[in-house]
Amino acid sequence: MTYLLDTHVWLWMLADPGRIRADLGPELRDGRTRLLLSAASSWEIAIKWALGRLSLPEPPATYVPARMQRTNVEPLAVTHSHALQVAMLVRHHRDPFDRLLVAQAQLEGVPLVTADRVFDAYDIEIVRAD
Repeated sequence: MTYLLDTHVWLWMLADPGRIRADLGPELRDGRTRLLLSAASSWEIAIKWALGRLSLPEPPATYVPARMQRTNVEPLAVTHSHALQVAMLVRHHRDPFDRLLVAQAQLEGVPLVTADRVFDAYDIEIVRAD
């Protein structure tokens, strides 16, 4: 199975795995499960860290790649088709990171692992993290 991880879910995997639903945690740690982290999540992490809204033990430029490798998470680039798909989404909310994750989940055909209920309004498969 392949999953696209919402930013907070990946951060929970690292810092607070107990927040992830008990039956989902083992699947996310299983080496046979393919986990994707969007470049949009790296962008979100970098912005929040720079604004002082996210505490990390080291700068995002070293933290994110090292932890992606440690958690066996693959990068998902943001392509032009992903960015342009955002224009086709109903405006349920305005968060640009979330909207890009929806577009990627749609175009890549993968479920999004999240605890954020805002995604329920979109035409994507959701795996509840909580």
